[in-house]
Amino acid sequence: MKLTDRTASATCLPPGKADAIIFDERDPGFGLRIRAGGKKTWVAQYRFGKAQRRFNIGSIEQVNAAKARQTAADIFAKVRLGEDPQAQRRAAQDRAADVFEDLGDRYLKAAKARLRPGSYREVERHIQKYWAPFNRRSIHSISRADVAKRIGEIAESSGVVTANRARATLAAAFTWAMRQGEIDANPVTATNKAGDEAPRDRVLSDGELVEIWRACRDDDFGAIVKLLILTAQRREEVGGMADSELDIEKRLWSLPRHRTKNKQPHDVPLSDAALTLVKGHPRREKRDLLFGETSDRSFSGWSRSRRALDERIKEARAKDDNNAPMPRWTLHDLRRTTATRLGDLGIQPHVVEALLNHISGSKSGVAGIYNRATYAAEKRQAVDIWAAHITSLLTANPLNVVPLRA
Repeated sequence: MKLTDRTASATCLPPGKADAIIFDERDPGFGLRIRAGGKKTWVAQYRFGKAQRRFNIGSIEQVNAAKARQTAADIFAKVRLGEDPQAQRRAAQDRAADVFEDLGDRYLKAAKARLRPGSYREVERHIQKYWAPFNRRSIHSISRADVAKRIGEIAESSGVVTANRARATLAAAFTWAMRQGEIDANPVTATNKAGDEAPRDRVLSDGELVEIWRACRDDDFGAIVKLLILTAQRREEVGGMADSELDIEKRLWSLPRHRTKNKQPHDVPLSDAALTLVKGHPRREKRDLLFGETSDRSFSGWSRSRRALDERIKEARAKDDNNAPMPRWTLHDLRRTTATRLGDLGIQPHVVEALLNHISGSKSGVAGIYNRATYAAEKRQAVDIWAAHITSLLTANPLNVVPLRA
């Protein structure tokens, strides 16, 4: 039988059969599959090696006979060239099913084991928020143009810095997938950053430090902000402070290597002011961490708490007939401010570096191998001088002062 649109519509399933294939008399391998219920599908049947393959071309409602015949001819041509069209189709279907959302989940699972909690939360936000438009896309279909366009969108809605950070996260995720053998190329490669980032150099004034201190409440976030000012340590380090890291008698906070950015253990001397905050902060039962609500996770809710703090600063300024907003500042600016002010107060740069746990300057390179001094006494003197300076600022401006010393 010659298969045409007319014969395909007229041909019925032979009696007693639930499934049958009627092959074309002119083009062997090109056929019409008829199933119980009346469904009719064009097929191309061929042998590849020792295996019999059947390629479904489409139903007679979707594809006419001429188009189906041509498709079958193309399939047979590929077979003669040593290709397996059915295997290629299955591979394409598998690639289409490998969507970005699944890659993101796999990457985050791998990243969680090696990243610090704060860094992991940032990467998680990038993947789940900023790259969410790619979720249902096959990872093999995401192009360099797609990535570049999305970087621009992120920059427009959330700023250049956020776009650059999100770009770095996506690049790392695709690099990981390449090493896993899941993709052959990284579509982030050769895309432009959203723009140049001007390094932050914000140093808060003494008056701004007083404003921030007074706006802090007697809660987790308030204690964290005050400790950031007094210790010059990083946000995630203070937010993850644990009782097991504290030696109250020695007035010492010892950070293990897995909690520091440079993976080096770090001893932070506590001034009397910092010690008062640590000792007076309420503890939660059966919990080593000082801050946060859950038993196994450090403080969260940074953005919400920060917005509330800024609002209190704004209200306090309004009461003083000052409606000008405080210039933009970040929690990390407190660390830079303390380091800068310590220099102004006569603390030597190598001591400030030691307090900040920086492996640079006097402790970098070959010099660092031979210079193992921790400057414990000098660091203690520095934090005490700084605490005395903060105390003097608050004493000179006594309104709503919270005593620093026990």
